[in-house]
Amino acid sequence: MAVKYKVVERGNPQRPDDPKKFYSKPITSGEVNLEQLSEDISDASTLNVIDVSAVLTGLIRAIPRQISDGRIVRLGNLGSFRLGSRSQGSETADEVSGRNITSRKLIFTPGKLVRERLATISFERE
Repeated sequence: MAVKYKVVERGNPQRPDDPKKFYSKPITSGEVNLEQLSEDISDASTLNVIDVSAVLTGLIRAIPRQISDGRIVRLGNLGSFRLGSRSQGSETADEVSGRNITSRKLIFTPGKLVRERLATISFERE
């Protein structure tokens, strides 16, 4: 099944006087929540929904804890999570401290299986 997309017109915020261009934007077809994922995984395995849900809930708690300890969390073919940040520059190395960090973000890098699946997605105009 193809993912639908729509056409959107956008300008370049760095060059507001440039002509706008048209781009494709994927359209989501809904959401799936933790309970639904647990049911799907349960249906494809010998585990019951409660056990799957407990493992996923544990994973949700473990990832931020490991990231907070400075670790990269690798989840096999799913991918990996790591901490990223933005910081303000300083004139000298001695002036750099943790106060220079202005934001934190979680970076997900897809694993081989996810990358391969992404490469097979086809698109269809809305």
